[in-house]
Amino acid sequence: MSFRRIVEPFRTFADVARNPAMRNLQLAGIGSTLGIWAYGVAMAVYAYRADGATAVGLLYFVRWCAAGACAPWLALLADRMSRRRVMLASDVLRAALVGAIAAATAAGAPSLVVYALAVLASIAGAAFQPAESALLPSLATTPEELTAANVALGTTASIGVFVGPALAGILLSVGSTPLVFAVTAACFVWSWACISRISPDVPPVQEGPPERLGRALLAGFRAIGGDPRLRLLTGLSGAGMFVIGALDVLVVVVALSVLHTGNGGVGWLNAALGVGSIVGGIVASALAGTRRLARDLGIGLVLFGLPLAVSAATTSLVLVVALFALVGMGSTVGDVAGTTLLQRTAGDELLGRVFGVLQSLVYVNLAVGAALTPVLVRVLGARGALVAVGALLPLLYVVLRSRIRTLDREARDTADTIALMRETTIFAMLPGPVLEQLAVGARDVEVSAGSNVVEQGDVGDRFYILASGRVVALVDGREVRELVSGESFGEIALLRDVPRTATVRATEDVRLVAFERDAFLGAVTGHAPSHAAAERVVAERLPAAVPI
Repeated sequence: MSFRRIVEPFRTFADVARNPAMRNLQLAGIGSTLGIWAYGVAMAVYAYRADGATAVGLLYFVRWCAAGACAPWLALLADRMSRRRVMLASDVLRAALVGAIAAATAAGAPSLVVYALAVLASIAGAAFQPAESALLPSLATTPEELTAANVALGTTASIGVFVGPALAGILLSVGSTPLVFAVTAACFVWSWACISRISPDVPPVQEGPPERLGRALLAGFRAIGGDPRLRLLTGLSGAGMFVIGALDVLVVVVALSVLHTGNGGVGWLNAALGVGSIVGGIVASALAGTRRLARDLGIGLVLFGLPLAVSAATTSLVLVVALFALVGMGSTVGDVAGTTLLQRTAGDELLGRVFGVLQSLVYVNLAVGAALTPVLVRVLGARGALVAVGALLPLLYVVLRSRIRTLDREARDTADTIALMRETTIFAMLPGPVLEQLAVGARDVEVSAGSNVVEQGDVGDRFYILASGRVVALVDGREVRELVSGESFGEIALLRDVPRTATVRATEDVRLVAFERDAFLGAVTGHAPSHAAAERVVAERLPAAVPI
């Protein structure tokens, strides 16, 4: 990898910081992440003091199950409304509910009241992440900026693992749980304030007649079930969450039963995972310069699991700490690549619901990993459980390697098309991920000299960009314009829903890139700047009877 490729993603990272909308979204993420982790610690302390250790475990289980069950359905809001407004509403509800928890605990209210408010707060939070992941691509100006933004969010989450609990610990040492809850509510208010500074976004365009509520709620599941790429990515993400859930147990098992280091070892291993995650953000930034996200996903899968399996062969704390740091690094690299690939693969009108399904899988697999690992330890022993859990992701990569690599081949195949689209007025301002989705569905069309590409009076079904060669536009048999490589035609019939206004004939052998009607309309009319640009082109061409 050249020095230029290593440096380039960090320049893109700086571009993310200079993008006001991206910057405010990242700042909101900091507030939300700190709030979640500090709140979790305070709630665990409260439940333990109020009702004992069993209450802590039961409360976590109920919160995860409730949030996981509601996430796919709440995610419909992110595909029907402004995603910014969904995030704002989630923050308002979380701040209000956690504020109510602060008041209830300070007033000595029954613990069941506090637990009920905690479950409601978790459900309200389940709407935030799908809306955030769905909004992010529309704020990115290039695919590289989208990757850098996901790296920034991932790094923020990794830092939050340390800072959130540390903040809660400091506040608990000088105050009480109501104080932590009050500060947590303030973190969600901070998140709300940052998101409110982002310009309002346009809700996704829904093609065709409105769906029935039941069908709309299940659309995320149908999209994943019907697209092999989405099945692959969500399945691998779910497997990664299983390993993370298992790690919650294995960290304790390794420290106490394998290394015999006591509670201090648990802290060292958790610290190694967190530091590795932060370093993984830097590695993900460097790898992003090669634009091979599927390869990065594979690297993440191997690093996430293999060092864990290798750690079963040693009793050296120093070596195991180093191996766990590699595990944390692999987790971040794989998560950034997988999230970005999902954002670039799922259609914008379904993006919120796809991430809602993914969030549900996160909760389910975290719970299953944590529940199944003690069984593995009893059956296989501590070292055997390490090998079994650690081998899962590398084995999946070996089995699915060819399918994972296909994702990169698709991206390379569309690079030339995207470059051509960026030079076209109508497409120039579309976000990078939307360009990629359009490019994947585009078709190369070759027309020989003297043949017609479209004919006057025909139904308009495609928008065309001329990749090479020359064509002429004929209105009632009279030549009105010549178009050369890089120019486009076809938008009037699609945007105005009228027959073709001219015949377009090749004067030499030409190659065109064609975009189907629904894909073109969904992308252009769903993005205000591009829609405005398209309307300007139509206004310029219609008076002169120029074709489209």
